Amino acid sequence: MPIIVDEVVISVEVGNAASGGTPTPPAPEADRQALVAECVQQVLDILRRDQEA
Repeated sequence: MPIIVDEVVISVEVGNAASGGTPTPPAPEADRQALVAECVQQVLDILRRDQEA
C-alpha cells in the first residue's frame, strides 16, 4: 500500500553558534525600515507592471 504525503513542514533556525561563532545581532531599526521600504517599492513596481500589461 503506497503512502501519500500531503504536506511537509521544515523549520530551520540559522545561526553559527553551533560552529563556535557568536550569533548575529539583530539589525538596527533603520536597516529594517529601509529593507521594508525597498520590499514595498518592489511589490508596487510589480503590481504597476501587471496593470499595464
